[in-house]
Amino acid sequence: MRKNIILALLIVMTVLGAHAEAGRFSVGGQFSYASKRSMAGLGVQLQYEPVTNLRLAPEFIYYFENDGLSASNVNVNIHYVIPTSSSFALYPLAGFSYAHYKADTWLVGGSMNRCGANVGLGAQYLIKEHLHFFTEQRFQIIKDFNQSVTLLGLKYTF
Repeated sequence: MRKNIILALLIVMTVLGAHAEAGRFSVGGQFSYASKRSMAGLGVQLQYEPVTNLRLAPEFIYYFENDGLSASNVNVNIHYVIPTSSSFALYPLAGFSYAHYKADTWLVGGSMNRCGANVGLGAQYLIKEHLHFFTEQRFQIIKDFNQSVTLLGLKYTF
């Protein structure tokens, strides 16, 4: 049993090492503002660039309660990175969104889940080696909750 666990760990480490050489990984923290209910949130975004200028970017955002409503989003977006200089790049983005809303007021209680889509534009600026500031403006298309979402964050690229 112990040998099987060690072998499995070695295989996973080998596969992850091969992927790290094939593309770049980034991890970042972000502040988010959603316009529909004026909700502020914090999130984390991972990015993987399998080929030059194309990124897969899953993220999780938790929105703090406002007027008895809180929310969380899981998004998976694709970025097409267009470098404009050695330290600045723009990227259109599109992807899928899963949202969970929770109402907790004395009038209404309960929760609902919705699936939707994201479309928008982002920009990133290289602050120093491996550290980027990024911002995104996207429109989130979700039944009963279409909204504009603004993100500001920092990410570290490995």
